[in-house]
Amino acid sequence: MRLYGQKDVDRKALKGARIAVLGYGSQGRAHALNLKDSGFDVVVGVRKNGKSWKKARREGLAVAPPAAAVSGADLVAMLVPDVVQKALYLEVAAALKKGATLLFAHGFNIHFKQIRPRKDLDVVLIAPKGPGDLVRRQYQQGRGVPCLLAVSQNASGHARARALAYAHGIGGTRGGVLDTTFAEETETDLFGEQAVLCGGATELVVRGFETLVEAGYQPEVAYYECMHELKLIVDLLHEGGLKKMHEFISDTAKYGDLTRGPRIVNASVKKEMKKVLKEVQNGKFARQWIAESASGGRKFRRMLKQDLKHPVEKVGAALRARMPWLNARRA
Repeated sequence: MRLYGQKDVDRKALKGARIAVLGYGSQGRAHALNLKDSGFDVVVGVRKNGKSWKKARREGLAVAPPAAAVSGADLVAMLVPDVVQKALYLEVAAALKKGATLLFAHGFNIHFKQIRPRKDLDVVLIAPKGPGDLVRRQYQQGRGVPCLLAVSQNASGHARARALAYAHGIGGTRGGVLDTTFAEETETDLFGEQAVLCGGATELVVRGFETLVEAGYQPEVAYYECMHELKLIVDLLHEGGLKKMHEFISDTAKYGDLTRGPRIVNASVKKEMKKVLKEVQNGKFARQWIAESASGGRKFRRMLKQDLKHPVEKVGAALRARMPWLNARRA
């Protein structure tokens, strides 16, 4: 394992560099603002006069259409959604400066060969292990979200140093930057989202809620138990792993965890997880997602709409309305 910190950064690697950030969504906004606050020359590449264009300008950033933003840039960060990156790359490829660095925050399009960059470009990955809102807030608090670093092409011989300097600019070296590969980042990220963080966790919450409601318990009590309190446990895990969680829950909860938990997430669940991982590794998931997006995403939108119609959402909305601090605007 190679873990980089602030002392490992070559401050000259991006000295005087012009950085073009393509996209101003969750990650794009955080990266652009953090880089600007770190003293870099930043331009945001977005559709002219769109919402993102106006928002970036309001927040003090230079803006330009993507091809114009890329022109002359020493580093270009591709921070638009995965499914539009290929088209955007084709749009700006001719404007990319020879020897520039092309940076991604997720390896999907490089690993699955949707984008095949020119051979004269450095191609690197800096993937913060957290959403953009957290990347921004942690930076403003003098902290940093850990990042993963990978190099796919090293045309200049300085790709790693440039990537690490970029990670430093967004605050990543404060939390630590871990060396990886595009394949490892992509496959573990997709698996984690599907099996644990998004798919696994939300399905566990929903099925637990349903089990209690079907047994006759109040939906509001079921919501508090299966959805609301999950954050308290996740915070303990985040701060100190299993050890801290066990320190702060009751012995009754610990005993239930150790004796009943393995019955819920059992060998059959792990077997299915292995199938999910295999579909990530062999490209089956990527092909399905690319095809779904290319066809207009009708099935995707239908499934999403159905998911949000679940009773847990209606109950949760009513209860969260009594906790206005949950929706306090974050800078």
